Amino acid sequence: MVVIPQLRERRDDAVLDARRSFFEQGETPESGVAPLVLRSWERSRSAGLDVQDGRLIDPVGRARLSEARERSARLLDQAGGIMEHVFEQIRSTGSMVILADIQGMILHCLGDPDFVGRAHQVALQPGASWEESVRGTNAIGTAIVERGAVEVLGAEHYLERNGFLTCCAVPVFSASGQLAGVFDISGDSRSHQRHTLGLARLSVQLLEKRLFEAEFARDIRIAFHPRPEYVGSLQEGMIAISPEGAIIGANPFAREYLGLTPGLLETPALSTFLRIGFGQLMDRAASAAGDLLMIETRRAEPVYVQVRGQRPVRVEVSPTKTLERAPERAAAKANERGRNRIQLDDLATGDVRLQLALDRARRVLGKDIPLLIQGESGVGKELFASAFHHSGPRCDGPFVALNCAAIPENLIESELFGYVGGAFTGARREGAIGKLQQAHGGTLFLDEIGDMPMGMQARLLRVLQERSVTPIGSMKSIPVDISLVCATHRVLRDAVKQGTFREDLYYRVNSLTVTLPPLRERTDIRHIVTRLLDAEIGDMRRGTVGIGEEVMSFFERYNWPGNVRQLQNVIRVAVALLDDHEEEILPVHLPEELFGTDPCDDGELRRADFVPAPVTAAPAAPVAVQAVAETAAPRSLDEIELAAITTVMREVGGNISAAARRLGVSRNTLYRKLGRMN
Repeated sequence: MVVIPQLRERRDDAVLDARRSFFEQGETPESGVAPLVLRSWERSRSAGLDVQDGRLIDPVGRARLSEARERSARLLDQAGGIMEHVFEQIRSTGSMVILADIQGMILHCLGDPDFVGRAHQVALQPGASWEESVRGTNAIGTAIVERGAVEVLGAEHYLERNGFLTCCAVPVFSASGQLAGVFDISGDSRSHQRHTLGLARLSVQLLEKRLFEAEFARDIRIAFHPRPEYVGSLQEGMIAISPEGAIIGANPFAREYLGLTPGLLETPALSTFLRIGFGQLMDRAASAAGDLLMIETRRAEPVYVQVRGQRPVRVEVSPTKTLERAPERAAAKANERGRNRIQLDDLATGDVRLQLALDRARRVLGKDIPLLIQGESGVGKELFASAFHHSGPRCDGPFVALNCAAIPENLIESELFGYVGGAFTGARREGAIGKLQQAHGGTLFLDEIGDMPMGMQARLLRVLQERSVTPIGSMKSIPVDISLVCATHRVLRDAVKQGTFREDLYYRVNSLTVTLPPLRERTDIRHIVTRLLDAEIGDMRRGTVGIGEEVMSFFERYNWPGNVRQLQNVIRVAVALLDDHEEEILPVHLPEELFGTDPCDDGELRRADFVPAPVTAAPAAPVAVQAVAETAAPRSLDEIELAAITTVMREVGGNISAAARRLGVSRNTLYRKLGRMN
C-alpha cells in the first residue's frame, strides 16, 4: 500500500521541521521524528559527522569483500533463497534487498536496475560499510546499534545526500543469540510502502529459523509456544538440547520466554524450565512422534511442545581408543529404561491369587478391553496398573493417573476433561489440557472410580463411547486414543444397586475385573519383605542387612490393615532406626504403631512376644533408693543403666509405656536397650 501523497507531504514537513530544530537551532525537537531516530542523530553528531558531507566513501576491494563473505558464509548460504523470494515480491517497485554483516558492510544485494544505479551514487552496494559512525543515521547501521528493527525514511537520514532513500532494516541473530548480520529493504522515499518493514521482519524470522536448524541439524530440537496454533509457525520458540538434556541453543522467542541471555555462557538443564525431565519428554515424544505435547513449566504455565530431529548419540573415545557404536549405545539406554519399568512379570512373587490376577490381565494386553482392579486400600492397585501399561504395546506412551477420591468434586471435571481459557472463574488464561488428552496414545488410570461424582460419570461414559473429549467451555471435540484402567476398593455392583454408580458405566469399565488379595491373606510375605527391604536400603548396603526371624514370623501373622503400603512404611522406619554397625532388623527397630492394643487385631504384636521375662528376685526398692544402695560397689554406667531398667520393669509389671515414662525415655529407646539386655 503506497502512502497517500498528502500524508507523505505532511510527514516530510514534520521531519524537516525537526531537522531545522536539531541541526540549525541546536534544540531537541519535541516531535517530527521517532525517539530512535533522534538518538541516532545525537550519536552521529557526537561522532563528528557533517550532515552536508558529500564525499563518497569507496567500497572495499574484492579481496576484503571476499574475506567478509567468507566470515559470513553460513548467513549468506541461508539468506540467498530468501532474498530472491523477497525480491520477486517487490520487483519493479524501485527497491533493492540487502544483506550486511555485523560491521554494516554490504555482502550481497538484489535490486531493480534503475534504482541500483542511483544507489551506487551513495555507495549503497556490496563492499561498502554502512556503519552508523561512518554513514550517520541509516537503517543498517542504526539497526546494529539499537539491536532492533529500524525504519529510516527520507530526511530522517543524517547525511543530506541520503535523503532520497527509504530503508527498513532488521538485525539477524544467530542460533546462539549473537548478532549475525542485517537484512534490509531499501528504495526510493517517494514510493515507500507501509508493509515493507513487516516484510523485512518476516524474512528475518524465516532466516533465523533456517540458521537455527542448520546449526543444530544433528541435535534434538524442541519447538514450543503457549498457544498450540503457533507451533510450526515463524513465531514458535525453538531450543536445541544436548544428549545430557542441557539447552545449547535458543531462538529469539525462546530466549525471551525462558529468560536466557544471548550466547548461553551457561547451559541450563531443560528441567530448569519444565516440570518434566529430558528423558521423560523423550519417552512421551517417542510414543507420539510429531504430535503436540502439553507440558507445564516451572511457572505453572502450559506450553505446547513438539520434538524434532533425532536423539543425538555421543561417540566417545575410551582409554583404549575404541569407539562405542551408536546402535549399541542406544540399545543399552533402551534396556536401562526397560529395567526401570516394572512389568506384570516383575510382580509375580508366588502367591496363587495374585498370579491369577496377573495371568488374566496379561491376556487382554493390547486388546482395547478396559481393566478394573479391585482390592483394599494399600494393596498396590496403581502399581499393578502401571505394570499392566508397561507390559503392553502402549508402554512407550504416557501413563496418566487420576485419583477420583483425592480431588474436590468441583475440580475433577476440569482435571479430567480440561478447559479453554476463561471457561470459569479462576481458569488460566491459556486453558489447560485434561488427563484424557494427556493420556492420548497411552493409558489413563482412574483410581477410586467408585467415588467419581454422578455428573462426571455421564461425561466419562460419553467419552468412552465416542472416543473424543470436549474441554470445558469449548464446542470442539478432540479425538482421544486411550487404554482405560480403573481401580476401586468398593464393590461396584453394590454401588450400582444403591444408585451411586451408573450401571451403563459399570459395564463399560469392568470388561475384565481382577482382584488383588489383601496382604494378610497372601502367602508370599517373606518375598515381599525382602523386595521392600532391598529397595529401601539401596545398592550400598544390599545383602548386608537382613530381617530377624522373630520379626519375619511376626510379619507373617500380623493383620496388616494398611496392606503393602503399611508394610513398606514399617520397613522404612526400621531401616532408619538401624545403627551403622547393625545388620539385622530386630523388634527394637519396629515403629511404635505396631505395639497397639486393638482387641480386634488378632495379629497384634504383644509385649510378651519380645519383652524379656522379669528377672526372678526379691522385691526391689524404688529405683532411686536402689541406685544409692548400689553405689558402694563400683560399676560401669551401662551396668547401672541396665540395673535401673530391670528394676523399673519389675515395678510396672513389664508395661513398656509405663516403664518408658518412669525412666524418661521414648518407647523405641527402651526397646532398643531391652534388645541389648537379651
